[in-house]
Amino acid sequence: MIGDVDRKLVLGLGGTVDYELSWDSAVLDRLAHAHGVRRHELTTTAPIIDERSLLVAIVSFLASGAGAERFVASSAVIQSFVSHFDYAITLGGTGVRAGLVLDALGIPSTQHLVSIDDNVRRLLPDSISYVTAAREDTLDPHLIVQYPAGAMVRLTDGDVLAPAPNRLIFANDPPNRSMPLAADLAQELAQADAFLVSGFNTMQDHDLLERRLVELARAMRALPRGALVYYEDAGFYSLEFAETVRARLLGRIDVYGMNEDELQEYIGRSVNLLDAHDVRRALNEVRSIIPAVALVVHTRYWAIAVGEGARRHHAAIESAVRVAATRYRVGDRLTAADVAETDEMPRHAAGAALIEAVVAELGDAVGVAAFALDVAHPTTVGLGDTFVGGFLAGSFGEAESG
Repeated sequence: MIGDVDRKLVLGLGGTVDYELSWDSAVLDRLAHAHGVRRHELTTTAPIIDERSLLVAIVSFLASGAGAERFVASSAVIQSFVSHFDYAITLGGTGVRAGLVLDALGIPSTQHLVSIDDNVRRLLPDSISYVTAAREDTLDPHLIVQYPAGAMVRLTDGDVLAPAPNRLIFANDPPNRSMPLAADLAQELAQADAFLVSGFNTMQDHDLLERRLVELARAMRALPRGALVYYEDAGFYSLEFAETVRARLLGRIDVYGMNEDELQEYIGRSVNLLDAHDVRRALNEVRSIIPAVALVVHTRYWAIAVGEGARRHHAAIESAVRVAATRYRVGDRLTAADVAETDEMPRHAAGAALIEAVVAELGDAVGVAAFALDVAHPTTVGLGDTFVGGFLAGSFGEAESG
């Protein structure tokens, strides 16, 4: 995949410094016994106020195989928890991870950041420029937990087994909660061919959210006619805030993306992702809530776009699926050659059959089957962000397929 360097892609709105935990069942077993965690305590909704409640949340999500993003009372809780494990320091946030993918494919981008420190300066590649609203260096790390299928945690009264691999994100990040906008954002947008918007999901002050949306809408007036606006949902702490964002921005969003967890949260029920009738019903339900020009749902089995503008993005979705699958199998250091190699691998047969059935009935939909990959140590964190990067690469680069 060779980028079009004449294109300007502006990605935002906030980046993060991530602590990516190395999964270690022995350490989790020890912590579970030290804290006396029992099966009846498992819940995904309790406040995370200390090391013990963070452990309970991790084991609870593992039991269901679900992924999630959750708020933590303080960064000190994260610092305490990671001290028991090996972990890597990486960069996160939808815009930043999408930018890192684009960099790997030879496509430069400009980031909008709300925080900065030496980790960010050290880890951002040269092809990524940035503007920032930060006035000083700060560090509020996000804890990233990836667990594999079959991961087990032994509690005092029984074992918990993960039915599927997934990722969890825990954070208390004041700059991303306040989401200040850089003074020169509009200047950057005036030259942009595409603008990625994500990150409002972490905000918790509704009045402040309203002010930021007014400021963002003002900056977006500088976008050239025809510039693509991609919005990634990213899992809101409060669905009321998501509704507010849609009310202010939906009319200017060309592509609205979300993953399977967010889909199910919006419609308030679980979805059998390989049952065509159930998926079709879920897509109709979510598009009644979010009537986007093109609504893209990306899952482990397929990616489907619905809406009047869906069909024009088929090539971009194909690129997104291929690039996300590559990250799943090779991790952070994916290359264009890795992406081409992925394209030779088999697709998920049941996912392909579902797409055929769903697209035939919905009419204004397109879909791409995921790849059927058997990976001993898959990378599950950042797949949605990688999907977005692959989508933008497919929109503004040349996709090589094999």
